Amino acid sequence: LKTGFLKWKPDYDSAATEYGKAAVAFKNAKQFDQAREACLREAEAHENNKAYLFINSYSFFQEADYVPLTIALQEMQRLPEAVQLIEKASMMYLENGTPDTAAIALERAGKLIENVSPEKAVQLYQQAASVFENEERLRQALEMLGKASRLLVRGRRLDEAALSLQKEKSIYKEIENYPTCYKKTIAQVLVHLHRNDYVAAERCVRESYSIPGFNGSEDCAALEQLLEGYDQQDQDQVSEVCNLPLFKYMDNDYAKLGLTLVVPGGGIKKKSPNAAQDKARGPAAVGSHADEEEDEYSGGLC
Repeated sequence: LKTGFLKWKPDYDSAATEYGKAAVAFKNAKQFDQAREACLREAEAHENNKAYLFINSYSFFQEADYVPLTIALQEMQRLPEAVQLIEKASMMYLENGTPDTAAIALERAGKLIENVSPEKAVQLYQQAASVFENEERLRQALEMLGKASRLLVRGRRLDEAALSLQKEKSIYKEIENYPTCYKKTIAQVLVHLHRNDYVAAERCVRESYSIPGFNGSEDCAALEQLLEGYDQQDQDQVSEVCNLPLFKYMDNDYAKLGLTLVVPGGGIKKKSPNAAQDKARGPAAVGSHADEEEDEYSGGLC
């Protein structure tokens, strides 16, 4: 990097190579602070050399280095710093026309921070989904959105989860994966009911009738029973539906929503007033009450 009378410009390319060798040596010696510093200096050299495509320099993400350096960063409790560097690297990938690599970097950053900061992981997964969607790689975008939706449900951020699920469902419909649309409708309904928004849940099912094959499907029938039980405050019916294999074998976060769904109002099944009175009177009273109703019209309406 030094300049002199015969060397007017720093040789950033060679400096980056040497810093890279130093980083590997420090890493092998388990001197992770020095390895981090060498990586950052390597990244600066590449940036000054206008060679931005070195994500391992910014985020320690070269495959061979990923596992040991991740463990070291966890021990050093510096994961947020690592994620910040990964985001910077992904932006450089985008600027240099390699969006796929940028999205992969964001996904890996999400995995890295998921257990420490789920909120940040959701943001990273959504960013990765946007990049994949812009590149028309819809299946990869759906994978990222799915991770974000599950984390939002796990964190009880149900309003955001409802929007994320709607986004998933729209893309699945676009690629004509209709059976998965049915499953996303079930997840949506469970989220809305946990939000105590029966109207939104009913509207969700009603809008899904436009999806080919939904009307008359097992998913549709189960959801109609679920909404009926919820509307009638019949906890038994709701629990029975939510214990169907259709609900129990969903992703764990959605299955838990079904198993913990409680009907407002105590979940007591509504009974007709006459039925409640008859039960209190006993069988004889029921019989006499029925006889009175028959006698009332025994002579005809006139």
